[in-house]
Amino acid sequence: MPFIDLSHSIEHGMTTYPGLPGPLICDYLSREASRAKYAAGVEFQIGKIEMVANTGTYVDAPFHRFADGKDLSALAIEALADLEAIVIRPAAAGRAVDRDAFRGRAVRGKAVLVRTGWDVHWGTTTYLDGHPYLTADAAAFLVDEGAALVGIDSLNIDDMRDGARPVHSTLLGADIPIVEHLCHLGRLPDVGFRFSAVPPKVVGMGSFPVRAFATL
Repeated sequence: MPFIDLSHSIEHGMTTYPGLPGPLICDYLSREASRAKYAAGVEFQIGKIEMVANTGTYVDAPFHRFADGKDLSALAIEALADLEAIVIRPAAAGRAVDRDAFRGRAVRGKAVLVRTGWDVHWGTTTYLDGHPYLTADAAAFLVDEGAALVGIDSLNIDDMRDGARPVHSTLLGADIPIVEHLCHLGRLPDVGFRFSAVPPKVVGMGSFPVRAFATL
């Protein structure tokens, strides 16, 4: 069963979102320091990472937006793993992806992954501004049509200039998880694959990095 990795690697100091700090990745116990604890020739490394939840490719649970929404620990595995999935490739020019991009596609019960191609800018200043996004009308359409999860290969599923964040509000308000900062969606077929993006089971958090992947 072929696997397609759809996640960005998390690296020390990298920028995922403008204004948020990059992760600190270091040793908690180095190999050198560990040698005194074990038999001759035996060593271990225990790593340490300090980061904000919105780092790399991550999932948003309803708690990210709503205080009474499901946090990461309350999301069912079935909502995040081995989902039947489709790729949407918007034909219209411009940054805004409206409901027309989804018309005629069977989205009910599926992970709907929006391929904008913005992931080619990952790691550059271009990635951090002027990104593609979904419109409020598109989000309402996806809720009405019963999408199970919505993902995008862009900086934010919302227009960052809109403080109301209508797409997050609409999708998470309907218990539809969001996956942002996907990559390599161009390697996927339009249909006929499964999608998984499972975070740790953390109580009291609404976002966390995932290893998102497709199985063909």
